[in-house]
Amino acid sequence: QVQLVESGGGLVQAGGSQTLSCATSGLSFNSYTMGWFRQAPGKKREFVAAFTDDDSTYYGDSVKGRFRISRDNVKNVVHLQMNSLKPEDTAVYYCAAGGGLFPVQPSEYDYWGQGTQVTVSS
Repeated sequence: QVQLVESGGGLVQAGGSQTLSCATSGLSFNSYTMGWFRQAPGKKREFVAAFTDDDSTYYGDSVKGRFRISRDNVKNVVHLQMNSLKPEDTAVYYCAAGGGLFPVQPSEYDYWGQGTQVTVSS
């Protein structure tokens, strides 16, 4: 059974930093692209970052230069380091695992975590 469990969410002040982690089990982690998406109330799910199985990284325009994705292929964990947080970063953040050719598309992902809330106060 595949499981993705996010952690590290919470309340942070604007300008601060926070790191999310996603622990996985039940899948061949090294073979999957790992992605982070977010969804704010009333908005569509938005691509945040992805780290492919061939070590390429992708970032959404709104987080480039502020967020950094990393993965540990030994511990089967993916992290999202978020810096210079803004109130508009407030959302539920989801971890996902997939193998498609277009890592920015939610439809390319097979497995999803339950999400973790990140709230950035102004």
